[in-house]
Amino acid sequence: MTSEFDVVIVGGGPVGSGLAVELGLRGLTCAVIERRTALSSIPKGQGLNQRTLEHFYFWGIAGELRAARTATPGANKVSMLTIYRDLLNEFWHEPPGAEIVQDYYFEASERLPQYRTEMVLRRRIEDLPKVSSYLGWEATSFHDDADGVRVVIERDGATAVLDGKYLVGCDGGHSLVRDQSAIRQSGTDFGQVMALIVFRSRELNEALNRLPGHVTYRVLHPDLEGYWMFFGRVDSSEEWFFHAPVPPASNPADVDYKGLLHRAAGFEFGCKIEHVGLWDLRVRAAETYRAGRVFIAGDSAHTHPPYGGFGLNIGFEDAVNLGWKLTAALKGWGGEPLLDSYTTERRAIFRDIGENIIAAGIRRVRDLLATYHPEDNRAEFERLFHDMAFKDGADMHGIEPHYEGSPIVFGPPGGVSGARGEHVFTARAGHHLAPGPLSSGRNVFEELGAGFTLLAFDVGDGEVEAFGSAARRLGIPLAILRDSYAGERLEYGSRMILVRPDQFVAWAGDAAPGAADRIMTTVTGRARAT
Repeated sequence: MTSEFDVVIVGGGPVGSGLAVELGLRGLTCAVIERRTALSSIPKGQGLNQRTLEHFYFWGIAGELRAARTATPGANKVSMLTIYRDLLNEFWHEPPGAEIVQDYYFEASERLPQYRTEMVLRRRIEDLPKVSSYLGWEATSFHDDADGVRVVIERDGATAVLDGKYLVGCDGGHSLVRDQSAIRQSGTDFGQVMALIVFRSRELNEALNRLPGHVTYRVLHPDLEGYWMFFGRVDSSEEWFFHAPVPPASNPADVDYKGLLHRAAGFEFGCKIEHVGLWDLRVRAAETYRAGRVFIAGDSAHTHPPYGGFGLNIGFEDAVNLGWKLTAALKGWGGEPLLDSYTTERRAIFRDIGENIIAAGIRRVRDLLATYHPEDNRAEFERLFHDMAFKDGADMHGIEPHYEGSPIVFGPPGGVSGARGEHVFTARAGHHLAPGPLSSGRNVFEELGAGFTLLAFDVGDGEVEAFGSAARRLGIPLAILRDSYAGERLEYGSRMILVRPDQFVAWAGDAAPGAADRIMTTVTGRARAT
């Protein structure tokens, strides 16, 4: 059996499924190969940020995702409380919640187990005739050349072959697609094994009434060299997950998992352990996210400790970034450099988060707790502990991924892409467009097109038509949204804003006389930005 598709996706977890939805809605045929038929019950990948919920809005399933949550909305703050030594300690820091940057996004954040997110995505895929699911099948090998890819899949002794124009590996940290493409990885390996424990305990929930209610609690113990013990809520009453370092060179079967829980809590409590797993504490990124017609996304391209809720959110952004670029290439309006820009843009974001925020944060905690102790100088320790926790919180809320250094946007001279920036309403090339009201009462995000969108505020017909004419000549999908340059739209700081299919600003200015063709060829990978 042989079938042909535009894109073959190996791995039907949340990132692979999200990519399939993105491509299916854009009219591309794709196959999703996933060896699991049932969903996992391990509640990982829970925190979905505002940007990820924007993806679900455009996929038409933000409401379904929120309805699938397991915790009571508003029962606990969607943020992380940091506490010293154990949950009974008096030194703790409460950061501001996710609402601090809410105005800059069209959707609010959400929290639910990854298996619930996958459930919503699988249901959405069932409604997309362009997407074919191969559940229970496993990719065993593939061959790619200048014309396309051929993927061999197996199930219960049966073999099938899927042909595609492109292949995307969303098959996790031990990616077959990455390994067979000879894509190398690099990064920081801390040489520490961590335990993941999923358990139930109403007693723990009741004991935490002494602290402000949060969805996660990070316990920093001076003996753990900067590694954390970490409690996270799955629901609002009794289900939890927990991460902690295990003793070096220990036999997994001999680890006292309840002892790890009780040490972090500072007291013994009744609990029922439902799952135990071990993972390596490391930050790894692929050297490239592309090898010819083969791409990687999500954990196949990058892995880091489950800290800050970045992993799954980064993976979904990979899928959306790659999705519109594959569409452009397959429909003939995107050049080859557009596909190369997937690595350029997305790898810079992960490296910044993985190395400069997560790995650097571990070292910062290690150094502080090794040097300062409350027994020596209580006031000094308390000040430094709060400063450290505040810095960690600032790192979380200072995440504003941008592509200022991308070759397909008109960023500032010498611009460098990265994860940290400033949330503002000004429309800046390479940055996410902030939502804003139109004179009609609707939001800009409700009017964005599936392709590029030109926002034109009190702009002459000639300027607008220059972009429209260029788009028609080049076959680029372009929606034109005209409105007055008044009210809150003045905060955008430009009368003309060219928005990419992924809601990032490609170009902004008050006029572009004679430059519309150059702008449109650049943002679609047919020329270089200057």
